[in-house]
Amino acid sequence: MTTTVPAPPPASSIRRRERPEPARRVVERRRSDGTVIDAVTLDPEVFGIVPNTAVLHQVITAQLAAARAGTQSTRTRAEVAGGGTKPFRQKGTGRARQGSIRSPQWSGGGVALGPKPRSYRQHTPKKMIRLALLSALSDRAAEGRVALVDAWAFPAPKTKDAVAALEALGLTGRVLVVLGPDDGVPDRSFANLPAVQTLQRAELNAYDVLKNDWIVFTDATLPGTTSPAPAPEPSEGTAAPAKAPATKAAAKKAPAAKKAPAAQKAAPAAAAAPAEVAEGAATGVDEVAGGAATGVDEVALAGDESAHDAEDGSEP
Repeated sequence: MTTTVPAPPPASSIRRRERPEPARRVVERRRSDGTVIDAVTLDPEVFGIVPNTAVLHQVITAQLAAARAGTQSTRTRAEVAGGGTKPFRQKGTGRARQGSIRSPQWSGGGVALGPKPRSYRQHTPKKMIRLALLSALSDRAAEGRVALVDAWAFPAPKTKDAVAALEALGLTGRVLVVLGPDDGVPDRSFANLPAVQTLQRAELNAYDVLKNDWIVFTDATLPGTTSPAPAPEPSEGTAAPAKAPATKAAAKKAPAAKKAPAAQKAAPAAAAAPAEVAEGAATGVDEVAGGAATGVDEVALAGDESAHDAEDGSEP
């Protein structure tokens, strides 16, 4: 009996799992005093992907494992001092035979299979570490927990200024402040706040992002590229506002530039119109005068002819 094996599908029909399009999320850009400057669109490839929870778990587990010191240590029976002689003879005592008082079953003896110093570090691919970080940032951005500040305008390291800035921005809970290499004053200002963690941009990782409730970036430390947020579309009941000129100078020059050719065209037309009217009026007057003179001449000629006929008829 023969069985037919179905042919494998062509390679073109096998497609990878389709990933959803990255979401575009908008965040307000503010000053340290809470004043809103504008709104920007975050990089969708950084803040708009779907979080990969499996990769997050593996990467964070490896990160916490690598943070372990691994310095625990116990002594084996060979490392414990003493126990060099046999405690009692082999036979005749009724007890179990023993060779050393430092055996693991003895109190004060060595430890069997105890922990020794070792490294708990796990090998994690770089692409997985990056994916975990992007997943953590996208998760915080989806919850609206990403804040953007233009710069930390602290004149001197003061905890009071840092507390006032957090209150003005409306940040509560645990806050992760991402700083740059030149942000020494903000680093010292936030240092005494137990609920605030400061981190350099190069040290940003998935565990610290998920451990905190809010993430605060500056223009210099925000990852990815940003773009201005699109203007909100007007509703059906309200008309779209007219676009204002870019500058006052352009607003003043634009109408003048448009009116100049029109004025130049209107001037010859205005000058030509009265001439045409005057010429038409003169022509009409001449025609009327000519018509009247012709009529008078015809009437006079008719009168002469009738008088001449009358004279001819009166002769015998």
